[in-house]
Amino acid sequence: MDPLLLVGLFVILFAVMTLLKAVRIVPQARARNVERLGRYHRTLKPGLNFVIPYIDRVYTMIDLREQVVSFRPQPVITEDNLVVEIDTVLYFQVTDPRAAAYEIANYITGVEQLTVTTLRNVVGSMDLEKTLTSRDTINSQLRGVLDEATGKWGLRVNRVEIKAIDPPKTIKDAMEKQMRAERDKRAAILNAEGQRQSQILTAEGDKQSRILRAEGQRTAAILEAEGQSRAIDQVFQAVHRNDPDPKLLAYQYLQVLPQLAQGDGNTFWVIPSEVTSALQGVSKAFTEALPRSEATREEVPQSSAAEEEAAKAAEAAALAVADAQESESQNGPRQLTQSTPEPSPFPDLDKKPSEAER
Repeated sequence: MDPLLLVGLFVILFAVMTLLKAVRIVPQARARNVERLGRYHRTLKPGLNFVIPYIDRVYTMIDLREQVVSFRPQPVITEDNLVVEIDTVLYFQVTDPRAAAYEIANYITGVEQLTVTTLRNVVGSMDLEKTLTSRDTINSQLRGVLDEATGKWGLRVNRVEIKAIDPPKTIKDAMEKQMRAERDKRAAILNAEGQRQSQILTAEGDKQSRILRAEGQRTAAILEAEGQSRAIDQVFQAVHRNDPDPKLLAYQYLQVLPQLAQGDGNTFWVIPSEVTSALQGVSKAFTEALPRSEATREEVPQSSAAEEEAAKAAEAAALAVADAQESESQNGPRQLTQSTPEPSPFPDLDKKPSEAER
């Protein structure tokens, strides 16, 4: 093979390789640092870039997008000497590729260790209960410290989130018991409140019902008393208006006699002494003309009505005698005693009319 041809092929291949090394294409949101003769020269921007082959050295690409790094759970001691494991998530972004490459050897490891130390400082000043309820405070303090420390590394910490806080198992059991006791306490309080409200409502209802019932009874008693008062007044007015005489009272005695003999256990009953005079008055009432009162002066009673009243009186007397005989045959002879005359409610009406009055 011709040596000149080999040399030509070698030159062409070298030229192609040199051209390829001179052209660098950087994707969007990426950056590459360039060293010329071992010294930082410039940073390649996204797009087409040219470098001097064999003189410029192009380093690996640096991602300029926001990155999310989750660190392993780290044991942290709280102020009350309890060990808890805290799992954190860091959101950061490279803002200066030159500082990220030359100010720190590995910025990921540096951020992780800085997060752990800062977290221990922040949580170490809090007790367990405050640590569990103050995540926002811990996040803001971590972000402030990390953003200030990583600024010279060409990094910007956007936020730090605590993913989990795991206390020891014994503490978890104690917390669960405390939470269960709190729930039982709230349930007991709510139950007691419900019972108290129910009893109050029941008592209020009972009170209202009793008040209404008492008002109803009072109104009924008042109405009943008013009715009885009116009835007594009407009877009293009717008696005085009609001017009754002893004959009417004698007739009333005859109507009461059958009722005295109707009792099953009546073995002793008293016949008032006025009955004799009443019977005499009745007999004279049906044989003589009745005197007219002011109420009966307008109308003259018919003879048929008088005869009907006489028949009723005779029938009532016969019925009283029959009942007395039947009771005597069953329960033994009844003792008939004549009682002393009791004062009549109408003393003026019980007086026997004189011959002149007749």
